[in-house]
Amino acid sequence: MPNLLARLVRRDKDSVPQGAPATPSKVGAWLGRPMTSFHLVMAVVALLTTLGLIMVLSASGVRSYDDDGSPWVIFGRQVLWTIVGLFGFYMALRIPVRVMRRSASATFVLTIVMLVLVLVPGIGKQAHGSRGWFVISGLSMQPSELAKIAFAIWGAHLLAARRLERASLREMLIPLVPAAVIALGLIVAQPDLGQTVSLAIILLGLLWYGGLPLRVFLGSLFAAVSAAAVLAVSEGYRSDRVRSWLNPGADPQDSGYQARQAKFALANGGIFGHGLGQSTAKWNYLPNAHNDFIFAIIGEELGFVGAFGLLCLFGLFAYTGMRVARRSTDPFLRLLTATVTLWVLGQAFINVGYVVGLLPITGLQLPLISAGGTSTAATLFIMGMVANAARHEPEAVAALRAGRDDRVNRLLRLALPEAYVPTRTEALRDRLRSRPTPPKPKKAVVAGARHGSGHHRVGQRRGGQRRTTPGGRARKRALEGQRYG
Repeated sequence: MPNLLARLVRRDKDSVPQGAPATPSKVGAWLGRPMTSFHLVMAVVALLTTLGLIMVLSASGVRSYDDDGSPWVIFGRQVLWTIVGLFGFYMALRIPVRVMRRSASATFVLTIVMLVLVLVPGIGKQAHGSRGWFVISGLSMQPSELAKIAFAIWGAHLLAARRLERASLREMLIPLVPAAVIALGLIVAQPDLGQTVSLAIILLGLLWYGGLPLRVFLGSLFAAVSAAAVLAVSEGYRSDRVRSWLNPGADPQDSGYQARQAKFALANGGIFGHGLGQSTAKWNYLPNAHNDFIFAIIGEELGFVGAFGLLCLFGLFAYTGMRVARRSTDPFLRLLTATVTLWVLGQAFINVGYVVGLLPITGLQLPLISAGGTSTAATLFIMGMVANAARHEPEAVAALRAGRDDRVNRLLRLALPEAYVPTRTEALRDRLRSRPTPPKPKKAVVAGARHGSGHHRVGQRRGGQRRTTPGGRARKRALEGQRYG
């Protein structure tokens, strides 16, 4: 039997010609298509949005009926914000990159003004111990969500422009870090620990993917962790959450009740769950089941299979976002896409982490899954920017401008993307990088080395005496004529 297998393997090797390229698989061929990144983003957004609406409907019925007498109020509000978010997704998909960069500074300043106004009594609404909402026509809007988007766009624009200008480290950090500190201070004043952590993730992403020195990133990371630790123990309810996380059995009926019920719901779901809509934790056993702890309801109704499938969707978004960032030639789109991907993935990791007990409760929502209002709309908008960046990949731009048909682009009536035109500095740098490396210079010819035949030697020694040949004397006179003539 081993001899037969060896002969089969040898025959297969002999049948393949040497040097022949390997035939790509169907998955590899599909991933190599120009519009694959764009289609992946669209598919992931559609699946996450649909699953989020289904789970909000399932998890919010009891809470909505207790508060408003109808099981559809929270779901209807989520549908309305999802429509707003889809409109923002479409606008982010259509907006030109140059317009996005030109309006970055003004938009960020506007969001800072909104963060100041929301702290004014009578203008901002206070809920759950935090003054961080505007109420417009019965709908509450959180300006900190808009501030995160504006800061990500402005920070990516600033770092991309300064790197092309060969700015110093001080010139890159002075506008970015003070602006982040101002925004973080205004959010802390609300106070809102979850949004503070989310904005800190955006800042760290900009510093890391912007290529700043490692010491700057580590220093910022240490400062962010220290500030989060101070905020976590500064308020009574937050310090109680930290203590219940460190010792879950210390107060199971008060500060540790929510985390304990979330673990019970996950364990109750098992492998395949009890079925959609069959959760028992949402019957007022688990507070905020439709919002911060909706992942526990997913685990109870859809089981480990459904929860793991949701995590795979976020993993697919992370792969797609980093793929778009890697394939982009525009430094602004590259930095913005990588930062936004880290933002969404970090927020999902923190939410799932405190639901399963790995992290203390911070109040961050699960992107596109939790009932979040402004959070849902903001997440759809930033995912629209990722899809816009996917359309600006060089291969995608070339394919669309060459007239290759794409049904999604035709259905959405999207304009042709503009190719990225590098600046003179980038063009010169790319030209220098593409230039072949010159060969190493040969060692200098020492006295007595051969030049052609053996009759042309300079300073040749024979019999211990220095002797110059006729050819050497002529060459010496020629060199002296060049030097002094």
